[in-house]
Amino acid sequence: MGTIVVVGTQWGDEGKGKITDILAEKASMVVRFQGGNNAGHTIVIDDQTYKLHLIPSGVFNPGTMCIIGNGLVIDPEVLINELQALDRQGFDTSGIKISDRAHVIMPYHRRLDGLEEEKRQLKIGTTKRGIGPAYFDKISRTGIRMGEMVNPEEFADRLASLLESKNEIFEKIYNVEPMDFKEIYEEYSEYASLLKDKITDTSLIINNAIEQGEPVLFEGAQGVMLDIDHGTYPFVTSSNPTAGAVCIGAGIGPGQIDKVLGVVKAYTTRVGEGPFPTELFGELADSLREAGGEYGTTTGRPRRIGWLDAVVLRHARRLNALTHIVITKLDVLSGLPRVKICTGYKMEGNVIEEWPASLGVLQKCEPIYEEMEGWSQDLSKIDRYEDFPPQALAYVKRIQELVQVPVSIVSVGPGRHQTKILEEMSY
Repeated sequence: MGTIVVVGTQWGDEGKGKITDILAEKASMVVRFQGGNNAGHTIVIDDQTYKLHLIPSGVFNPGTMCIIGNGLVIDPEVLINELQALDRQGFDTSGIKISDRAHVIMPYHRRLDGLEEEKRQLKIGTTKRGIGPAYFDKISRTGIRMGEMVNPEEFADRLASLLESKNEIFEKIYNVEPMDFKEIYEEYSEYASLLKDKITDTSLIINNAIEQGEPVLFEGAQGVMLDIDHGTYPFVTSSNPTAGAVCIGAGIGPGQIDKVLGVVKAYTTRVGEGPFPTELFGELADSLREAGGEYGTTTGRPRRIGWLDAVVLRHARRLNALTHIVITKLDVLSGLPRVKICTGYKMEGNVIEEWPASLGVLQKCEPIYEEMEGWSQDLSKIDRYEDFPPQALAYVKRIQELVQVPVSIVSVGPGRHQTKILEEMSY
């Protein structure tokens, strides 16, 4: 057996949750390794829609253990609400495990997130859920981890010390009221009592499973273009949604990664601010947004829409060492007379085929498009991939050629039955 990593190849919202749900059927364990509740995965089962923010998308498969790794920052209130909602819906959450090394999102993180965004001249488009400030505290070694939150004395000492410095910031920089120690301590102590039995050394559990030859699936959140190092900085998230982050965020070695599956939406979307070379506007963008239901799972914000960008996909292939790709929402393009793929950028007479780091360069780039014939048939109603219209098959083949990675799955709707397996993904 082995391991598979699922990552997003664009700006997130590619459909990773659905693909994780499909692959989890044969996995003994699904591990989320980065991000926080700024991410959202939507899964449709028997016409019922479920939305997750912290819990791995394998939770809907009985017998599959779900692990929240040390690379996450966790808002315990959100996590508890999510657990209780799943319990009410009849899903078993008793086996979910949470890393004792994952960092806790505190109320002052959420407050700082909003205050900092309001103060910025260059808006990033944060979800204001405290993700960035929590990661900031982690890196500056002033965070609180889940294992400390469930230790009353240690938690009280850490919180008292940290809140003092945070209140100085609130009062002296932002001119707002300080936060109350007792209120926070009592609230989070209650969260600790509800979660303590799930908090453990998850790295040990994951490594034991891999060593015993069990199939393990790693689920990423967001996408490569939101990576703090390799994305459209500063319009990025606060973690690394790339395959390499599995090692740090789950606590395994690089040699334990066998396959990396990149999820590609058949067009491109992004939420929030930042560069987007293939962005569309007007009636076409609006119709694709509505057809694809392109509104944020977490925030409800309308997503920006654009043509598929092969420059972005090549960037994702290189950074993640992709072994396979999955194409999702191909059905959304049905009915268009022509479809386009960006194959490179033109800037001041030069052709750029790889993603540049400079925002200044990106602002001068114009997409170079390859135009293909569209198809009129509704792909979501076609049972077999082989029966797709030739134009849709040609579009999939062209993506494979441009990315130079084999396509293993094509999805043409939210349901499990609308997932077409071209190449069986074995662990």
